[in-house]
Amino acid sequence: MAKINRRFIDKHWLMFCVRGALAVIFGCFALFGGMANIENMIALVSIFLLFMGIIDAAGALYSSTKKHGWINSVIDAVIDVIASLALLFIARNDLTNSVIILSVYTIASGVIDIVHGFLSTVDPTDRFIRILAGVAGCVIGAVIINSGNFEITTFMRFFGAYMLIVGVTSLIYGVHNRSQNIEDKVARREARRTTRKSIRKKK
Repeated sequence: MAKINRRFIDKHWLMFCVRGALAVIFGCFALFGGMANIENMIALVSIFLLFMGIIDAAGALYSSTKKHGWINSVIDAVIDVIASLALLFIARNDLTNSVIILSVYTIASGVIDIVHGFLSTVDPTDRFIRILAGVAGCVIGAVIINSGNFEITTFMRFFGAYMLIVGVTSLIYGVHNRSQNIEDKVARREARRTTRKSIRKKK
């Protein structure tokens, strides 16, 4: 998996913020919306995952122009789109199939986040955030697979809780990298000033 330099991630902060905001909105709706119709719930989740896939695909296109980290974004986009299409065409509003697909998606996303954290992120804070989200995904995915015996909305609440975690951690990730981007610009500006001063002194 591609190793991403910090400067690239810092310039990529907006994608994480947009992805995080979307996940927070959906997570709150899934947790507190009180939807009881499985057909509407599955349609909502499918649309949400499709939008997440589009955001990740846009991130992959941007990454490819900078030649850094595009593989990671492609993996995220593919997972989102596959889960969205599976819910629409394989689950077919069946509770059991929907639970299986969502649990597999959540665990897979968690594992990918953990791998990203260990292999793709160089900043300690970024690494901790990604690994934390990954562990949460694996745990909640295991919970979802065992939630089929409860009422219809239970597994949606678990999934909503996971999306809320993903959203919050993505927002923190984006804001943190935005601040790093600003710090790097200031540091480079100061370095240029110092270099110019030293050149003038030599003259």
